[in-house]
Amino acid sequence: MSANVSPSTSAERGSVLFSILIPVYNEQAYLARVVERVLAAPLPDGVDRELILVDDCSTDRTPEVIATLVARYPDKIRAFRQPKNQGKGAAIRRAIQETNGDYAIIQDADLEYNPNEYSLVLAPLLDGRADVVYGSRFATRETRKIVNYHHKLGNLFLTHLSNWTTGLDLTDMETCYKAFRADVLKSIPLRSNRFGIEPEITAKIAKRGWTVYEVPISYNGRRYSEGKKIGWKDGVSAIRTIVKYWLVDDCFYDGDPNGDGARSLERSRVLTKAIVDKAVPFLGLQTLEIGAGQGETSRYLPQKERLTLADADAKNVKFLRAGYDGNAVVDVARLDLDSTAVLDFADGAPQFASSSEPLTLTKTAFSDSQYDAVVAFNRVDALRFDDADAFGRLRSLLKSNGRVVFTLPACGSESYSERELKRNLAAAGFRAEKIERFDALATFLGQRDGKTPSRKALKLYDWLFRWTRWLDKFVSGARFLVVATPDSSNADGRRRS
Repeated sequence: MSANVSPSTSAERGSVLFSILIPVYNEQAYLARVVERVLAAPLPDGVDRELILVDDCSTDRTPEVIATLVARYPDKIRAFRQPKNQGKGAAIRRAIQETNGDYAIIQDADLEYNPNEYSLVLAPLLDGRADVVYGSRFATRETRKIVNYHHKLGNLFLTHLSNWTTGLDLTDMETCYKAFRADVLKSIPLRSNRFGIEPEITAKIAKRGWTVYEVPISYNGRRYSEGKKIGWKDGVSAIRTIVKYWLVDDCFYDGDPNGDGARSLERSRVLTKAIVDKAVPFLGLQTLEIGAGQGETSRYLPQKERLTLADADAKNVKFLRAGYDGNAVVDVARLDLDSTAVLDFADGAPQFASSSEPLTLTKTAFSDSQYDAVVAFNRVDALRFDDADAFGRLRSLLKSNGRVVFTLPACGSESYSERELKRNLAAAGFRAEKIERFDALATFLGQRDGKTPSRKALKLYDWLFRWTRWLDKFVSGARFLVVATPDSSNADGRRRS
């Protein structure tokens, strides 16, 4: 059973599309009323809605109810039926695959949550502050329905356990009302079939570093006699899921370009901190990070007078702006050295979710945007080190005594020798101030080629790195830390070489 429409972008539709994902199992008594309330719920101006119903192989009259609703609202509802009963998590996965929206929320097929509060949950997403919003049943609000104490206690225990493992400060991890930017939600691989989907989503959101907001919502909890399905076994399963995704990094789909980077040794938190520690003496008060990606390294960089995070990818720029909203020291810009050395600090334009073309500003727009240091530790390819013209454009972003600080592989098929480093630097009008080889451990683990290690290898690397840094004194490491300064005596070196 399905009803499909062709996917379209918000630009093509002329409005923002809000996808409401409704997993359904044996809800013949409540489903029709829930759908009517969802369709009638007020939304912010310019926001349209679609309902994605996924029937988890119901055994009552739910399929007939769904068919009636689809026939009544063919332009608003798309419905799908699972071939066998798999659980809430599996139904949500299917709904995510089918969504066409710009934003999405999970809605249970009962009357416990109030669709009239969609605007409240959507607000931090629409204004760009958040990537994910949780509707909390336990945050402060004017009135609340008294619910079963033991059920609430179980929710609070699971929330606190989840917070301890993720570092988030949620008041209600198990809430149904989780709203997302759709691209965020689609980028997370979800494995849980039942109610473990809640702690799994939370753990992976935390590890990806998404910006999470929480808003208070009302809650009209059902009794088990009224059809409530979650039980103590699901609580035990949730504990297992929390512990599992505390220990296991499984935050990206295979083949995801962000995932390959995020699971490589360069995404090791321990290694990242060590690189930043080595670089700090050369950074000064104003730093520009190129190839910031989604901020994997940015969070460890010192925030002194000014820290600018730049990336060529519009989606990453949007993500970073949401994450550092309100930070007086950190700003975010778009930069692509392939075409320009212009930093685009435009707020609100272009629409980064759909635009793919970099802005072009006049040089006067960034004449005062010069830095003590330009760094690239996260996505070093953004430096275009092998392109003397592109790399040379960094000179315009540096003060006269500024530095470029970056890492490159020292062994493997894409590695450089120290002689090659100095030659490339000279061709771009720079001279090497420091070249240090480090990270001998990567050699022992067979990660010399920048290839993606298994999750187990990355965990092992993180643990061993703390205790094996002394190896760098005796064994040639797998990476170079390079510190370079503009060479005033060879400003046109890239043209002469």
